[in-house]
Amino acid sequence: MSRTEFVLATAIILFVAFCLGWFANWLLHRFTRVAADDVAQLDRMSQELHEAEETRDQAITYLQQREAELTNQLSQTEAELGAAMEGLRDARHEAEEMRAYIESMSNTSAPAGEAFSSKR
Repeated sequence: MSRTEFVLATAIILFVAFCLGWFANWLLHRFTRVAADDVAQLDRMSQELHEAEETRDQAITYLQQREAELTNQLSQTEAELGAAMEGLRDARHEAEEMRAYIESMSNTSAPAGEAFSSKR
């Protein structure tokens, strides 16, 4: 085999190896590439996920605001209840004092009243 034949045989072998490698690469990408419909579906799904996350964040914010409002309202109601209970306690105490005063007045007045009614 002469030098020219050797170079030509080596060039042919390298060209065939290149073609086989290129063909294998083409086949690999042909079977593994994602279809345009799949890419569109993935884009749509990612958009829907993003919208769902925004909706969730809005719901969380609303619930936190609502919880703060209800906590504030509960605190106000408890304060009003405390004030009402204090007022009721004071009213009962005052009523007891009035009863005691009326009883003491009626006990001191009763003998005089009986004496007045017995004179008649």
